[in-house]
Amino acid sequence: MGGGVIGVSTAWYLAKEGCTVTVIERQANTGLETSFANCGQLSSGYATPWAAPGMWWKAIKWLFVTDAPLQIKPDGSLLQLKWLGQLLLNCRKSSYEINKSRILCLAEYSRHEFKVLRDELNFHYEDRQLGTLQLFRAKEQLKHIYKDIQVLEKYEVPYQVLDAAGCGQVEPALAGNSYVKGGLLLPNDETGDCYLFTQLLTNECKKLGVKFITNTVITGIERGGNKISCVWTGSERWVADHYIVALGAFSRGIMCDLGLKIPVYPVKGYSLTLPLFDTDCAPLSTILDETYKVAITRFDKRIRVGGMAELSGYNLKLNPLKQQILLKVFNELFPNCANATETSFWAGLRPMTPDSTPIIGHTTFKNLSLNTGHGTLGFTMCLGSGKYLAWQLLGKTPEIVIDGLEIARYA
Repeated sequence: MGGGVIGVSTAWYLAKEGCTVTVIERQANTGLETSFANCGQLSSGYATPWAAPGMWWKAIKWLFVTDAPLQIKPDGSLLQLKWLGQLLLNCRKSSYEINKSRILCLAEYSRHEFKVLRDELNFHYEDRQLGTLQLFRAKEQLKHIYKDIQVLEKYEVPYQVLDAAGCGQVEPALAGNSYVKGGLLLPNDETGDCYLFTQLLTNECKKLGVKFITNTVITGIERGGNKISCVWTGSERWVADHYIVALGAFSRGIMCDLGLKIPVYPVKGYSLTLPLFDTDCAPLSTILDETYKVAITRFDKRIRVGGMAELSGYNLKLNPLKQQILLKVFNELFPNCANATETSFWAGLRPMTPDSTPIIGHTTFKNLSLNTGHGTLGFTMCLGSGKYLAWQLLGKTPEIVIDGLEIARYA
């Protein structure tokens, strides 16, 4: 259930193992929701939990800043209040270290699988393997990265701390930019168009016999004891040996109908896509502006500018102020490289858990599994998540060991 990058990746690995797979998707094609216009980052090195020590002080300060990267709008739901409370609990140092380790391990595994997949299928999704530059506008920001560096070293993730001149050497278009005070280079990170990737992998799935049922809304899941008996799409009944929920931010609604309240909240993010006309003034890969939490990613002939976080429920209304902020950040760092009058403005809902760790694996129903809650790292973690779950379901020993990915951790 779900034809985003997570659902398609899961279908791919199951089909490769000889399973007969059907994917049900409500849109006209795969990858048309959260996967459609995200930032295009495959950021295994930058896989960091939102819930971190000091996060709440930042959130309080941001409440009074118009261009803050985080905005909280009460949506009147108990879910939002409980989710924020759980986020607060995960800001403890001990929780942060556990969550950071989990998502970094899964992200690194996924990065390895991207390389394997490219070698196997030889397809390209405007991908680049040139790293991510985390950019700092204030020297004080450099003082707060060393805890993250300790985790990077623990998992042998390469990195390089740069001064302003070093940032200009990595990204020549930033040379001499007065806003740049330093950076953290993660050379193993990659970039690519998530929607294009999802489409290409969908086609490969079809070659293996995966059936895609599009323009079809799931209206209910029927249970019988501790097993799922069928899925309904209107008057049509779908029966399978096993069922997987990969519905992103909409996973919670389906699970609530079964009595399982998973803590997945829709966090809205925004992006701009601009046509590129001067490559000399453009980034080579992805720059992540730490101050505004905005990513600027280079595709072949386009620039994707994305970020921001808005907690306002299932609301996809476009906010012109967010567009202005994204353009402001972009123009300060890379002026004159893209046509700002021909931008495509988009918003999507990221499926966030309060500990930033996805929910992958078994549920209390014997034949129902989850693959959801990846937040801002869905593209980064998709292949690792899909293979991990597929091997688990088929009784194969997963190639990595990560405790606490299943929904039971919230019990």
